[in-house]
Amino acid sequence: MMPPMSDPVTKHDLIEAFESLARTGAEFWGGFPPDVFVSPIGEAWSPADNVRHLIKSTKPVADALRLPRIVPKLLFGRPSGPSRSFTEIRGIYREALAAGATAGRFAPSEQPVFTDAAAFQAEVIARWSEVVRKLALTVAGLSEAALDASRLPHPVIGKLTVREMLFFTLYHHEHHTATVTRRLADVTIADARKDAGG
Repeated sequence: MMPPMSDPVTKHDLIEAFESLARTGAEFWGGFPPDVFVSPIGEAWSPADNVRHLIKSTKPVADALRLPRIVPKLLFGRPSGPSRSFTEIRGIYREALAAGATAGRFAPSEQPVFTDAAAFQAEVIARWSEVVRKLALTVAGLSEAALDASRLPHPVIGKLTVREMLFFTLYHHEHHTATVTRRLADVTIADARKDAGG
């Protein structure tokens, strides 16, 4: 599992966090043997599906931040108060998950059968890395004030300031690496118990 990030606050913190994510995430997802990367974890998504979900949910954020700044304000309004902290956004999202929130339209699409798992793994991780690095570059082009000046819609937890959406996006990646790590460990323990006859 990737090490947990320290709670970001400023634009500089966010850029550093996304740059670090691009490095450590590529190492984490690339560390799976290709057959494990593409295989479902019990009844749950495969590591590949998790990465494809992260691409599908992160790319719209990067794309939205490249729009003229007036567009999000016209579409989603101006924030009514200051941005909440990383910890607050993480807590709100965890509560939504506990209440049954799902990926919805951001779930990974059906993947056609492929024969070269290693090539597929490399291609998926490369696409993921590109999206994360694009987001880091986009954030670098924004002012500190711009992070709190407009909102973007989140399908589960409502309208968030740009800063809050970036906090969510960072935690979302951390959540999925932790979930994959936990599920693989649970499957390994269950398999060991079966082999031991218990």
